[in-house]
Amino acid sequence: MADRTTPSPVPPPDPAVAAAAAERLAGLATPAGALGRLGELGVWLAAAQGQVPPAPLTDVRLVIFAGDHGVAKHGVSAYPPEITGAMVRTFVAGKAGVSALAAAHDVRVRVLDLGVDDDLEGVPDEVRAHKVRRSSGALHLEDALTVEETHRALAAGRAVADEEIDAGAQLLLSGDMGIGNTTPAAALVAAALGLPAVEVTGRGTGVDDPTWSHKVEVVQQALDRVGDRATDPFGTLVALSSADLAATTGYLVRAAERGVPVLLDGLMSVACALTADRLAPGAAAWFAAGHRSTEPAQSLALAKLGLEPALDLGLRLGEGSGAVAAVPVLRSAVAVLRDVALLADLLPPQ
Repeated sequence: MADRTTPSPVPPPDPAVAAAAAERLAGLATPAGALGRLGELGVWLAAAQGQVPPAPLTDVRLVIFAGDHGVAKHGVSAYPPEITGAMVRTFVAGKAGVSALAAAHDVRVRVLDLGVDDDLEGVPDEVRAHKVRRSSGALHLEDALTVEETHRALAAGRAVADEEIDAGAQLLLSGDMGIGNTTPAAALVAAALGLPAVEVTGRGTGVDDPTWSHKVEVVQQALDRVGDRATDPFGTLVALSSADLAATTGYLVRAAERGVPVLLDGLMSVACALTADRLAPGAAAWFAAGHRSTEPAQSLALAKLGLEPALDLGLRLGEGSGAVAAVPVLRSAVAVLRDVALLADLLPPQ
């Protein structure tokens, strides 16, 4: 089930600019290597922006892709699916966990309903403008999406990335909302890495041991159902994702194509990043990892992508919260490359 519109490989951030940024980092009035990951992130941002030193991050935007999952009705989550719609309303009201973090760190938040199993009456029309369907198929029993729905979701994500970039975004973040979404996300990672369900399946919102064991069985059943189709990234999205996860994948691909860096969040974000890099090889060079979640699949996917998280705080909230919490780290990385004196300027003339 190949996607005939699969994007071309994505070139990396400018290596010449990266080299110039690394040279500036080495010349700062700090001991060699003393800035650690801050220095590495500063070099990455400079290369992504195409300038040394990098510009301050004054326009950072988070898009939360929301959707329900048919598998949530099959005993894999600690919470009922109705929570998804309620949380979308909470995002709109600016009262969610990520809302507080975003307000503290000057990050704009946008929430979109791609597949919430609710008509969301009274919610602003723009939130529902890209809706593909209500919920997704239960992935262990049927495909999550149709081919046409998958195309629509990918296109929606791409369009949203274009909208945010055209409005001035310097750094994009991806967030998620959907009860049961760690199940399809774990399945996406397992499909990409060729791993069994037991190695990728975590506890999501904090399920107990019997529920976790059942969740492992559900993910493995889904993988067995899909079989060799998992070798095709588009086919994997059709079979195992959802409208919100497919849209997130399109959003990440388009950001990389446009040359705009992305700060990833937890499992859902990273599972989509892994899929985006399968669809558009090289896209991962435009991604940085905001944090390490408690989900095993996220760490496995990060290792495959070659990404080291900026934070490791034991977060498992989702919503984009870990990425937002890491924004000050990236701003710090910019600040040291911009504002620390060069050692050569401090030494007397020879």
